[in-house]
Amino acid sequence: MLRFLLNILWVVLGGFWMAVGWWVAGIIMAVTIIGLPWARSCFVIGMFTLWPFGHTAVDRSLVTGREDWGTGSLGCLGNVIWFVLAGWWLAIGHVLSALANFITIIGIPFGVQHLKFALIALAPIGKTIVDKDTGRPAW
Repeated sequence: MLRFLLNILWVVLGGFWMAVGWWVAGIIMAVTIIGLPWARSCFVIGMFTLWPFGHTAVDRSLVTGREDWGTGSLGCLGNVIWFVLAGWWLAIGHVLSALANFITIIGIPFGVQHLKFALIALAPIGKTIVDKDTGRPAW
């Protein structure tokens, strides 16, 4: 019940608009040829941004138990390309949302969560979203 209430407050305190930002980035990535590999991730992280409490972002190799293209050197290159194409402006959006939340005492934990999302926005490749209770992929 507490997670549900926190998620509702999160949506009101900036989570909805940042989720929309991730989904818009996903649509833009899907339209371009070079961005197609990042489009699905944008939609998954957008869902995570909409409803974050009860989920966490972890390295994909921890969940699968093996390295793959996204967790190796190609993933690093992909994160650099991502940063240039969309990562920086999503991170700025999360930082601005965090600053707006830091104005109130109730908003401080939500501001911290936005800063965590800003870090994810800078380098999302090689990450996966899992349920905190089960450790299984969320979406």
